[in-house]
Amino acid sequence: MSHQADAKRLFDSRGYTGATIHDQNPVHLLEKPVRDRIIESYYWKEQCFAINEATLCDRAAALTFIGGTYGQQKPTPFLCLAMKLLQLMPEKGIVLEYLRQEEFKYLSALAAFYIRLTFEAKEVYGILEPLLGDWRKLRRRTRDGGYALTYIDQFVDDLLTKDRVCGTSLRKLPQRTVLEDLGVLEMRESALGEELEGLDDDEDEVVEVQVNGHGEEDLSSPERNGNGNGVEYSDSEG
Repeated sequence: MSHQADAKRLFDSRGYTGATIHDQNPVHLLEKPVRDRIIESYYWKEQCFAINEATLCDRAAALTFIGGTYGQQKPTPFLCLAMKLLQLMPEKGIVLEYLRQEEFKYLSALAAFYIRLTFEAKEVYGILEPLLGDWRKLRRRTRDGGYALTYIDQFVDDLLTKDRVCGTSLRKLPQRTVLEDLGVLEMRESALGEELEGLDDDEDEVVEVQVNGHGEEDLSSPERNGNGNGVEYSDSEG
């Protein structure tokens, strides 16, 4: 009970004097109904008590799905650990290590979610966009209690484009084009850019000229011997 009382005092905005993120108590980046459900959950009471950045890493490595709340508004372990991260506020270098390690994909997903909640817009785009090429599979707990298949790149795309992810209202993120116009971000090049340019070059070569098997221009094609509609004309025709 004392742990629960301490948690409620920490999450109470009245008289809060600790470090802030976006000018507020970090845990308030999650909505109050969600915070209340997390505090009352079994996972929070049993798995999130007296843990630090290292033991939280172990908890995240054991996750088997992402998600917000499900069933009777029960919070997922993923969401509980996200709030614990907000409470711990680890150094940026630790969060980036969570994100970029390759062994535990749910730890990477948790770090991406935390970054979206807490980092500034320029950093959010710069750090998360490389994960748009990460196709590792994730299981997502749905609101009805079932599961759905998703991927890290899809999860990150949701974080960059949606206002609500994992049952959580996200802080408004300026559109990338706006930040590009302001000079905050450079224009993003598609990972498929070079391949698409190569396809365009191949198509141009095919359209430019038709050649026969000897590498010479094929004068027997309908376009060369007719009026362009596929009808051939002979020399005897007037």
